Amino acid sequence: MGQFAFIPLIFFGLLILISAFFIVKQQTAVIIERFGRFQSIRHSGLQLKIPLVDRVAGRLSLKIQQLDVIIETKTLDDVFVRLKVSVQYKVIRDKVYDAFYKLDYPHDQITSYVFDVVRAEVPKMKLDDVFVKKDDIAIAVKAELNDAMLDYGFDIIKTLVTDIDPDSQVKAAMNRINASEREKIAAQYEGDAARILIVEKAKAEAESKRLQGQGIADQRREIARGLEESVEVLNKVGINSQEASALIVVTQHYDTLQAIGEETNSNLILLPNSPQAGSDMLNNMVASFTASNQIGEAMKKQNNKKKEE
Repeated sequence: MGQFAFIPLIFFGLLILISAFFIVKQQTAVIIERFGRFQSIRHSGLQLKIPLVDRVAGRLSLKIQQLDVIIETKTLDDVFVRLKVSVQYKVIRDKVYDAFYKLDYPHDQITSYVFDVVRAEVPKMKLDDVFVKKDDIAIAVKAELNDAMLDYGFDIIKTLVTDIDPDSQVKAAMNRINASEREKIAAQYEGDAARILIVEKAKAEAESKRLQGQGIADQRREIARGLEESVEVLNKVGINSQEASALIVVTQHYDTLQAIGEETNSNLILLPNSPQAGSDMLNNMVASFTASNQIGEAMKKQNNKKKEE
């Protein structure tokens, strides 16, 4: 019976002995206090403390942590915008004591500094500049945090402006402006393309007209050369120029009638259609040319007479 009385004591002693040992994970620091006073800092591995005297006051992670801070502020052009700033930080291994005892809420402290810097920098910029210079904002936040948090045992690794969100109406207006600018550029390109098509079409038409005129001129030149040769041949057999011209006109008249007759779908009616009409036309042309020459000679003589007077 007396032997069993020591079992609770032995069990209690084992519990105390077991509680003297504790494990610290990798990249973690444990703060040990003795009777409420700081005793030591323990790092990864199996550690020993005095039971009932020492206690684990807290654990701090030495890994890189991230804190996302959302700030609403106003830009230089009076646009309200929400920024999301991500702060990556870690506890400095040699300053675990400062990180644990100097700050109760490090997240609140970091958030306050981020608010202060962002609301000091963004109101100096227009909305478009906020998007362009977001890296400058992040650098300013990092510099301010490093100076402030280093004494508390925190190292600011990097700060990032991960989101810029203006008011929904402002975003809609920006989208409309962007769409209008793109439509304007598209209209300019379409206008340039249409202008090029018009210019090229005009050039093609001008070239076509030039070639057409050249073709007509060549045709008329060959016709004149043919008529000249025909007159020369007729002159050699004793037919004078006037009779030769009449004969050529009559021949062309009948050739024309023959060509028209060969066309089954032709609706052309040639009036008058007698050979005498062709001769009369030639005589009228000759008379017109003669009268024109006489009038020209008379006007030339009159002008010479006025000059003499």
